[in-house]
Amino acid sequence: MLENMVKEIVYFAAIFIAILSFVLIGTCKYNSVFAQGDKVQASIVYGASSLTDTAYSPNPIEASINQTVVWTNDDFTFHTVTSGSAGAADAGKAFDSGLASPTALSSQGKTFEHTFNTPGEYPYFCTLHPAMVGTVIVT
Repeated sequence: MLENMVKEIVYFAAIFIAILSFVLIGTCKYNSVFAQGDKVQASIVYGASSLTDTAYSPNPIEASINQTVVWTNDDFTFHTVTSGSAGAADAGKAFDSGLASPTALSSQGKTFEHTFNTPGEYPYFCTLHPAMVGTVIVT
């Protein structure tokens, strides 16, 4: 009887330690990412060229000062991430993934990133599909 009780205690202690290990490993992983500046991930969604304010996800993007936003082209079509509004004089002045640069989002899986150093609201769009619009809110 005592032997079975000891086995049960050891069994439950092992389960408790295993669960605690998973929790601690997950917490350490999260903290190390956060300590490195935790980039904000955004997506150009599949089928984006036929969408408007849902073409970029999330929308709006919320970021902190000095935080980097990384957009990934998850679509099959060429897109851009261009600051401002289509046709505006300041379009592309704050950031622009471009059409013919190494940062061009020319195919699925390509990424573009920009670090926001000043608080504010930053509208952006795709120069190839101007109905695609998004906003980055930096606080």
